[in-house]
Amino acid sequence: MKQIFFAAAFVFAAVTATAQSKTTTSAIVSFDATTPIDALPKAENKTVVGMMDTKTGQVGFEAAVNNFAFSNPTIQQHFNEERWLNSAKFPLFTFQGKITDLSKVNFKKDGSYTVPVEGTMTIKDKTNQLSTTATIVVSKGSISSSSSFSIKLSDYGIDVGTKGKIANETKITVSSDFK
Repeated sequence: MKQIFFAAAFVFAAVTATAQSKTTTSAIVSFDATTPIDALPKAENKTVVGMMDTKTGQVGFEAAVNNFAFSNPTIQQHFNEERWLNSAKFPLFTFQGKITDLSKVNFKKDGSYTVPVEGTMTIKDKTNQLSTTATIVVSKGSISSSSSFSIKLSDYGIDVGTKGKIANETKITVSSDFK
């Protein structure tokens, strides 16, 4: 009887812990480095892995570099080459962070909540601090999030050249529906 009780307690604890961690394998990250000279350096990755812990506020995203799809195949090829992202050597973008004021979100009540997020973004072999805001939407028990921010590609060792075809300050947009 004691063994059944401990087994049941373990299963209950595992289910409770899992319920706090929401995940997705289909978050979307958009990359926009367009300039007035060239509207083509824009891509989207729809296979991003994401996680949000509703108890601790921990968040994380991981995007495969070669899954960013550009409308122009030549730009996509350049994006993955050594001078740019070098996806053969550095296959992932990652963000690890935390919602710094989790008290602003009521995960049990439908609504839209704007929260501060801080963490680190790693692209290639460079890791930098990142602070932004995210919007978390709770609707009928489902949780989604979105955020937009800019990064300087040069901060991550990416050489955009001097022709003005690629913006050094690039807009990143992340959106996800968690399960």
